[in-house]
Amino acid sequence: MSTYGERIKLTVFGESHGEAIGAVLSGVPAGYKIDMDKVLVQMARRAPGKDKTATPRLEKDFPEVKSGILNGVTTGAPIACVIENTNTKSKDYSNLLDTPRPSHSDYTAYVKYGGNNDIRGGGHFSGRLTAPIVFAGAVLRQILEEKGIKIAAHISSVADVNDKPFNPVEIDDELISELNNSAFPLIDKSKEKDIREVVENARINLDSVGGTIECAVVGMSEGIGGPLFEGIEGAISKAIFGIPAVKGIEFGSGFNGTLKRGSENNDAFEYKNGKVVTKTNNCGGILGGISNGMPIIFRTAVKPTPSISKEQESVNLKTGENTTLTVKGRHDPCIVPRAVPVVEAVAAIAVSDLLLVN
Repeated sequence: MSTYGERIKLTVFGESHGEAIGAVLSGVPAGYKIDMDKVLVQMARRAPGKDKTATPRLEKDFPEVKSGILNGVTTGAPIACVIENTNTKSKDYSNLLDTPRPSHSDYTAYVKYGGNNDIRGGGHFSGRLTAPIVFAGAVLRQILEEKGIKIAAHISSVADVNDKPFNPVEIDDELISELNNSAFPLIDKSKEKDIREVVENARINLDSVGGTIECAVVGMSEGIGGPLFEGIEGAISKAIFGIPAVKGIEFGSGFNGTLKRGSENNDAFEYKNGKVVTKTNNCGGILGGISNGMPIIFRTAVKPTPSISKEQESVNLKTGENTTLTVKGRHDPCIVPRAVPVVEAVAAIAVSDLLLVN
């Protein structure tokens, strides 16, 4: 159903090369002022066609709000937005219905929908569908900020090049603002040159690279979430896995925590300015599925773009024979930079829903 959430519900519609894509965001309380200029900043960070690390497909990504916001203020009605697709080259995808791209949704969608799925540009499975998700997240993060909750993410790694991680205990507002307004968000900006070289090398060699994104939710009060299936990790993870190309997620020390002793991985408590805090944050701000007041920190794994121009082995679903495939069209040699605002947006959607459910 392409829908997420219990109290804040997001439904995404459209296909990559259809007339338009869009979203309906239900459950947003009335009376919140929304700055559309701030929304457009987030849309621009995700938009394609502006950087050599991304697809050259140029789209304006201007969200036309059809309902739910009047004179810049939420009305309480569902917020509906439509984003036109204006730069499509559907003929580049004509061979993919019979010959699926390796590691793409082409084959599984063909089986599930009996070959009736829209294959152009990946159809409903395309990263293009993250544009309306960013719109929804950009609206909700403004409401969250009024409640003292801020969200920021950065390129944690591309291939084997790593950025400096967040300070897991304290993340200042200046860094959050800087990352929120960057199209190539890094904490250590000296890493940009190395990352661009890795991506450019992949592009020249008709290939692609993946990486990771680290995201922080700052200002979440204690006591949000619940045990077992009601935990924050599960709510955020379900939303994050709605982003195309995401293949993994970890919170706090994550998999590296398995290499430590309990005495090393445990977060000692202390009182600071009359508040209970932890001296470290290996738990990623979550204990028993419930927020403990520290920054919620998680990392997302993004696979290399499967649409590459190198010749690959595939099958012909009509003839039942093995064959080879050369993917045409315009594709990102690395998805990671453009996926950063998407991860932030999805975190905002998940957190907003958690707050209303609690």
